[in-house]
Order: sequence, then structure tokens, then C-alpha cells
Amino acid sequence: MRKRSGWAVAGRVALGVTAALLLSAGGAAAWLHLSAQARHSGSAPVGGLGGAVTVTRDAWGVPHIRARTDADAVFALGFAHWQDRAWQMDFQRRVAQGRLAEVLGEAALPQDRFLRTWGFERAAQAALPALSAQSRALIRAYTAGVNAAQAQGRTALEFRILGYTPEPWREVDSVSWSKLMAFDLGGNYEEEVLGAQVVRRLGADGLDQVTAPYPDGAPTVLSADELSGAAQSLTGAAAAGEPSEATRPPTTRPTATVPSATVPKATLPSATVAALRSHLQAARTLGLQAVPGKGSNNWVIAGSRTESGKPILADDPHLSLTAPMLWYLADVQGDRLKAIGASIPGLPAIVIGRNERVAWGVTNVNPDVQDLYIEPEGAPLTSRREVIRVKGAPDVILTVRSSRHGPIISDAGAGAVGPRVALKWTALQGGDTTMDAFLGLNYARNWADFTGALRSYVAPSQSFVYADVDGNTGYYAPGRIPVRRGWDGSLPVSGDGSREWQGFIPFEQLPHTFNPADGLIVTANNRVVPDSYPHALGNDRNWAEPYRARRITDLLDTGRKLTVADVQRVQLDTLSLVWADLKEPLLATRPGSDRARQALERLRGWDGQQTTGSVPSTLFEAWLMQLQEMARDELGNDAVMNSLSVLNQLRGNGELCAVNGSGDCAALLTRTLEAALTDLEDRLGPDLNGWTYGKLHTVASHHRAFGKVSALAWLFNHEAPTPGGTNTVNVARPEHGTFRQTHGASYRQIVDLASPNRSVYIGSLGQEGHPLARHTADQQARWIAGEYLPMSTDPADWGRTRQLTLTPRP
Repeated sequence: MRKRSGWAVAGRVALGVTAALLLSAGGAAAWLHLSAQARHSGSAPVGGLGGAVTVTRDAWGVPHIRARTDADAVFALGFAHWQDRAWQMDFQRRVAQGRLAEVLGEAALPQDRFLRTWGFERAAQAALPALSAQSRALIRAYTAGVNAAQAQGRTALEFRILGYTPEPWREVDSVSWSKLMAFDLGGNYEEEVLGAQVVRRLGADGLDQVTAPYPDGAPTVLSADELSGAAQSLTGAAAAGEPSEATRPPTTRPTATVPSATVPKATLPSATVAALRSHLQAARTLGLQAVPGKGSNNWVIAGSRTESGKPILADDPHLSLTAPMLWYLADVQGDRLKAIGASIPGLPAIVIGRNERVAWGVTNVNPDVQDLYIEPEGAPLTSRREVIRVKGAPDVILTVRSSRHGPIISDAGAGAVGPRVALKWTALQGGDTTMDAFLGLNYARNWADFTGALRSYVAPSQSFVYADVDGNTGYYAPGRIPVRRGWDGSLPVSGDGSREWQGFIPFEQLPHTFNPADGLIVTANNRVVPDSYPHALGNDRNWAEPYRARRITDLLDTGRKLTVADVQRVQLDTLSLVWADLKEPLLATRPGSDRARQALERLRGWDGQQTTGSVPSTLFEAWLMQLQEMARDELGNDAVMNSLSVLNQLRGNGELCAVNGSGDCAALLTRTLEAALTDLEDRLGPDLNGWTYGKLHTVASHHRAFGKVSALAWLFNHEAPTPGGTNTVNVARPEHGTFRQTHGASYRQIVDLASPNRSVYIGSLGQEGHPLARHTADQQARWIAGEYLPMSTDPADWGRTRQLTLTPRP
């Protein structure tokens, strides 16, 4: 019997409503559009506003907000967010709260159990009081703006289908989504669970086979020279201006510690591992998972390397691609706040972008900030009672237990399964002031302001690149990163007190550089620091494979002066260095059939460009998928190895090539090629010449609730063929088993510090969440084609506009 989709219940309860709406397609579509479409022109009197604000939406639906005060500007941002993304905002906070079953039914119970056990909403509530007075005031203004838009009475289509009215927005709701982003981008919980399985089956030596360590000699974000000069970067910041009061750093006393790389032995019974993996499965259903090669890229080029003589900063964070898209482009200007870039609906800040003087971009550092503790018998535990309301069914009572380390996540429902395993994670601890950091960046005028804001950053740790109009460039990796002594955090450890965190790496000692001598900083989730760095950010299996970092550096380090157009070409590059590495062992394969010989001949002449019309790209990715499963018989699970681990096994005739203890890598290559060809023939028919990449490799921007509900998916989902593949710079890793692109460059920006209004940006789909709106998906074709929108605050660049004026209600 086929297992139902995680949101099948949502589909069943909605079918009656949907059928009625679709009886008259034309009339229903018009009614749906008019009844839920936000008002984008005219005048609207609203409560909670200090003065009139204009919200001018450009030709692509991007709001350009102009207000006399910052509070009114952020109010208008909240108003615009709710107008265009009401369902997304409500769904995101329901995820953080663990309240999905309340509107989606029993199918969402596993997700709610996971979310309530981890306590994302509780962590957000604990973080809110720690924020600065400035941040609280802006969050308060944003909240008022959201609720003012909600009071306008327009209702998102999803609310109509599911038959509920959203609750008013609360200040804590603007903090809660950041906790989910911290989960999506930080920690190594999943690696610890896999590591426990690997050690149990293969011993400690198996860790490096299944998850290859970062290669010696591969590029690091910072060089040893840059690290040695990092101490001067803060004193050198005086030349770039003193920090303002809003970002002035507190006094911090540094303490140096060099953790050992030893790995303590720890194993978990299979029942406990299964309980831990149930959380991973729940997270995957929500689109929150560690995806090999999901990646992000950013870099900053000093003026010494550019045609204009001023820096160019680029960023493309690679995240889950959804409908609506995660990001919301916006231009927000008050009296001091002058920021443009990518915001996230629900958050009162420009997360990635620029202001009048400073530009910044982010990628994931991915340090190890999570640890699993096996609590000894008799360890004191507390418990709390969670009531999960379920649509169409009785309430479910969940008892969540916690130790001094954190929530017990090995419980299955309210009962214990084997050893009690607790989670310790920086994002669940009190005093999280990350929102202060993001709001502070919006106001930064120089490097000192910028780093002063980052002192408040907690999680998820990000690689921030920096540039300013004065020509300075820099890099910082802020966040709370635990100091461990005598263990490396790669496996679950005893909770008996022998493996505890010894504080966090002091801010001054976190990786950073200012105006590096070579004028180039590149990050691609690769290893941040060389061996000379005196702290462990994580074990050597934490980092992304070095392919993207190497390719970006090669493309930029040409010796000629670079332009924005050059940087665009780098962001869109689809050459596979993975193929370049695997080419030799793959082409040495003994074919087992005529079609295998034909496939090998096609691959032999391939240049490695992963375009939608390429047949070899299809053959390569299908074959790689088969090879990535080579450890499944040894581990007894559905493990997918990364391409570097596959390469190491093939080059060294590794023991994982054996199937049930027999055979070698040569036999594996012959068998997996045949399996890949059979799979492709089942999907695309017998003619190999027709197996073009774009027929299988399509971007899947799917709706979180209705994306798998057949009666509704056609209305809410957006798909199209896309180029790129595993670890190309334009990351478009095919999903294992489906070939769809579910993750990628969710947003791209290129900031020209010589003329900021010549900067460009683009989202993966569109500004509006309503499926029939004009700006629902109008950016997608441009995004696929490698085109951009003007990232400009000048009305001359906005095209045809619509203006809404918000006025204070008398």
C-alpha cells in the first residue's frame, strides 16, 4: 500500500471547496483573484502609523517604501509582507509553533511532535526580551504594520481553502522563523545520527569512508596570511570609522583553547537511532534538511581587481525552492534606515543587501553547534505537557522531557525508546540577539559599525562578506561556536559531565579579515580556516566539497579587471568539476551491454557543461545517484554519500564498493551504469538520444501545504527545466530519485560599489503569494535564463509603477 503524502489530509479536507470553486473555471478564477488580491494603489487609512508612507511597487512588484521615520518604514514593510505573503507568514509561524495539525489534520502530527519537542517557539519567546530597545521598537512597528494589513480584510486563498482565519501577528512571531532558519542552516545533528550508525556497523574508521574529510590542499576561505593579519583588522577598522552607539561592542575577554580532534566512542541501539531519525524525516517533510551540495556562494572583489576601481560584492544563498519563494525583495527608507535587498516575510529587516554606504552577503559557515548527549540513568529531568490540536480529531497530548543539556529527542511520542538522548544547541539557549545583528547591519556605515552589529550574532553562523563605497572589503564569521576539549563533536557523547562545552570562541578570535592583500574573498560553504587557526569550528567532515570554491576562484582570478557582467557569468556557471574528477574512473568502466557502450561514448566527448539540452549530463547524474548508494548494504539504511566520498572509494578501490562483502569497484561501476540506464529508460523511453537533461531536471518550486495534493498542486506549484547540477557554481543538485531541483540559488545579488544603483538582484519565483497574481512567478524565467532586475532606489529604474499611500487613521 502506497504511503499517503504528508499533506494528504489537507487535500482531502479541501477537495469539496476546490471542486465548487472550479466548476466554472473562468468565473472562479476571476473571483479568486479579486477576492484575495492585495490592494497596491490608492490610499489606505490605517491605525498605528505616525505619518503618511508611500509604497511604490515597481514593474516586478518590488515595494519601494518611503517614510519620514524608520518606525513608519518598517510598519509599511510589515504591511507589504502581509499583503503579498500572508499565507507564507502564517504557515512559517505555525511551523515554529508546532501547530500544523490544527489546520492540516492528522498527517501533520509527526511534524508537530518534532517541532514541539525541539521547542522552537519557546526559544523564540526566550530570545525576545534579550533584544535591544531599538530592535524591540522596530519589531513593534513591524507587528503593527502586519496587523494593519490583516485588518484590511483580504484573505489569502489558502485560508479560504482550509477554512480558518489567521490570528493577529505577535512580536515573538518575528523571532520564531529565525529559529527554523537556524535549524536549516546550522549544526550537525544529522551527521551525528549517521555517524552513530556508521561506527556501529563499520567502526570509527568507517566515518571517513562514508563522509569524506575535507581534502588537504583544497581552498579555504581565509589563508594563513589573512589569519595572521586578522588581529590588525579591528584596529585597522578605525580608519574606516568609529562604531555608532547602536553597534558599539561590549568588552570581551578572549580565552584561547585548542580542542583535540579525538573522537570518543559512542554507539546507540537501532531503536534509538530510528527514533532520532523520525525527527529528521519530519524536518524533511517541511523542507528543512541537510542536502549535500545545497550550498551557497558569495565573494567580494576589491577595487584593485575591478574595472571601476571599486569593490563588487556577489551573493547567492542556496536554499529550498518553494512557492511562494522564501525571499521578498524590498527597498525600505526612513529617516536613518536606507536599505534595499532581500527580506524574509515575517522579519523586520533586509537580510541580504546594501544601504547607501555598505553592502553585505551571507553563506553558511556550518560550524558544529549541536551535540547529542546520552544521559546516564538517574540524570534529573524536567517535563512539560504540550497539547496538539488536530483538525477533525481529538487533541494529542505530548510530554516533552528535558535534561540540563536540552530536550530529550529520542522519545517516541510520550514514551522512552532506549537511552535518553538530549540535544544541546546554541539556538535553543537564552539570550539570542541575532535579530539585533541583522537590524544593526541595515544601519552600518562602515566596517566598525558592521562588526559591531555582528557581535550580537548567535545563530546560524554565517560567512558575511563586506564592501563599502570607500573601497574597503572584509569577511567575518560571527556566532556562538562552542569550544570543546578532548572531543570533536562528530558523535553522540555521554551526558555524565565529561564532555561539556567550555564556553564559546571569543568574537575577536572568530575568523575574519579586513582588506586582504590579494583583494579577493570567496566562500562556498568550504572549509573556512587552515590548520594554523587555533580553534576547531567543526570536524573535517563539516564542510562542503571544494568544487564550487575552486571553480569560483579560478574564474575570478584571471589577472584582468572584472565587471558586473563578469560576475554574472560566474554566478551562472554550470561546468561540472565533479565530472572532471570522476571522468577517469567512470570512462574506464567495462560496459555490460551495447547501450552501456553507447552511453560511455557520449560521456567521453562531454565538456562537462550541465545544460538543459545535454544528454551526457543526464547520464552522469543518473550514474552518480547509483554510485552514491554504495554504502547502503553496509549500513542497512538509505544513506547517500557525497561525490567526494564516491571519488575516494573509486580511486582507492575502497571496501564500500563491495556488495554484501563481495566484488570490487570495477564490478560496481559496470552494475551501477546498467542500473542508471535502466532507470532512465523507464523514465524517458528507449532512445538515449532523447534523454536531454531538462526533461528530468526541472526546478520544483512547490507549495508547502498543497504541493503534493493533486487537486491543488497544478494551481500552486511552479516547474521549469533548469541547467546546473551537483556542485556546479550555479548549484542545481538533482534530488535523489526524482532528478528535480528542489534547492538552489534562492536569491542572487551583485552590488557595484562604484555606482550602487547599477547593482542587480533576482529572486527564484516572484513577489506575490497568490497563485493568480501578476507577480506570482514573473521572476522565474529571468532567474533560469540568468537575467537580473535593477537593484535601484532611483524611480527612473522602476518601470511602470503602482503607488499605495498609507495614512494615519484619524
